[in-house]
Amino acid sequence: MRESLRDIKTVGTLTPSSRHLCESMIRHIDFENGITIVELGAGDGVITHQLLSKMPVDSRLIVFEVNEKFCRTLRQIHDPRFILIDDTAEKLDDYLNQLHIDHIDYVISALPFTSLPRTLGINIVKQCYQHLNKGGLFVQMHYSLFTKRLYKKIFGNVDVCFVPLNLPPAFVFVSEKI
Repeated sequence: MRESLRDIKTVGTLTPSSRHLCESMIRHIDFENGITIVELGAGDGVITHQLLSKMPVDSRLIVFEVNEKFCRTLRQIHDPRFILIDDTAEKLDDYLNQLHIDHIDYVISALPFTSLPRTLGINIVKQCYQHLNKGGLFVQMHYSLFTKRLYKKIFGNVDVCFVPLNLPPAFVFVSEKI
């Protein structure tokens, strides 16, 4: 909470995601086969840990986080499937190219798009769309419905799930690359 108060614009919330919100975010993932997941805005890693606990051994989790305190916490994860990028999500293209990754299966995002410049948010979501495999999912959490149109415009579809058991209550947006 202290880190949230210090940097609310990039952290996006005052409280960690509840178990219910985390479950709602990752329930759309097929963990049966080796997959590549990109997590944007991992925070203290509450969703990261849930993803790693369910991912097969031949999977990869590429995590973007800009907050140095959260990065220090995330660096404590010692898992060969885990790659921490302590840089902004707007450089997704660059890092995926460096890692020789053409396509990803899922994007799990907690980025606070409502506090980012509009063009930056659009650019990040477009990069995610470009790198997703056909049938891949973009999963985004929000505390309002203000940005729903952004995902609808880029993906052509968006399903919304309300998660009341979170503080504050949250929405999970799911868009599929068709």
